Amino acid sequence: MKEFIRLLKREFKLFIGNATLRTVFFLAPVFYATLLGFVYKSGKVENTPVIVIDKDNTPLSNQLVEMLGDNKSIRILKYLQEPASINDEVIRKEAAAVVMIPSRFEADLLQKKYPEVNVYVNTGNVLTANFASKALQMTIGTFSAGVSIKGLQKMGMPASRAVTQYEPFKTNYITLFNTTSNYLIFMWPAMLAVVLQQVILLAMAVSFAAEFQRGSFTEEYRSMRRWAFPTMLIKVIPIWIFSILIVSVYYLMHILFRVPLPESILSFIWLTTFFVGSASFMGVFVSILIPDALKATQILMVIASPAFIISGFTWPLNAMPAFVQFMANIIPLTPFLQAFKILLIQKGTVDLTYPFIRHLSILLIVYALLGWLALKIKMWRMFKK
Repeated sequence: MKEFIRLLKREFKLFIGNATLRTVFFLAPVFYATLLGFVYKSGKVENTPVIVIDKDNTPLSNQLVEMLGDNKSIRILKYLQEPASINDEVIRKEAAAVVMIPSRFEADLLQKKYPEVNVYVNTGNVLTANFASKALQMTIGTFSAGVSIKGLQKMGMPASRAVTQYEPFKTNYITLFNTTSNYLIFMWPAMLAVVLQQVILLAMAVSFAAEFQRGSFTEEYRSMRRWAFPTMLIKVIPIWIFSILIVSVYYLMHILFRVPLPESILSFIWLTTFFVGSASFMGVFVSILIPDALKATQILMVIASPAFIISGFTWPLNAMPAFVQFMANIIPLTPFLQAFKILLIQKGTVDLTYPFIRHLSILLIVYALLGWLALKIKMWRMFKK
């Protein structure tokens, strides 16, 4: 036990004394949390440029343009003539869409000739395209309904009946979870988890590999040669303690940016504990297998870099090929984000997170056993000489 405590103190000193690790582990999470917080602070995309080409320029077409302008999600750029190249104008103005109101729009409406309003959506950026498309559909749909109802009224039909003639049944759309479609609530906490996993893996990448590389492991850990698992704990305990500090900072930043916290804090703590544990043991395993610190870092970064993309958080996991799903399921971030979404965004009950907590616990046990086995073999080879 004395030797364990001595080596644990040494590990803390090595960690604190490493300027690169200090910077990456402590400053990077705070920096990225602050940066991403301000990036997504507005929560919703507003004032997205939309080009409106009003070839008719009549009271009715102007009314449609005014209604579009009243929608806060978009900012109208009105043209009376079609530009030489619509595509070039969209790129130049960074417009999310183009609304083309044809000539004789008002006249054709009054004569029941059903004029066509063409909407060109710029899907170069899917996010802004979705926001702009939603705003345009809602506004143009409202305008169209109003025109139809007014036409029926002019024919002598009462307003109450005109509404039912235009809309034979009513459809109510009720949003569940993140009802304001706030992108800050959706994306920011998930990115914090990504950063936390990255810094844990980066710190663990050099834990054993650096010791093997500089030859200090055989000298310092000779007395622990029969105790592989306690040796692993010496390396991971500082990471676990410092991770508590990072998560505490994240908690304060949730308050700063007014992002809701998970309903069950205790369940979130358990979830985070399994996540940090499995990520750290994964880093230990790779660090033991790869005796070169730089190569171990590169391998773990290659594994961790696509982790968010394949985690199923933004794109359904079941829509991915089987081998991608397999890769996603061996990375701790995947089950963590699935459970985190339930607790934070969907406000689901704790029992819904149990499958993902089991998944994380399995990863923790598997990586701990693999790390223990790899270290046991490594120590046997090193100390038998």
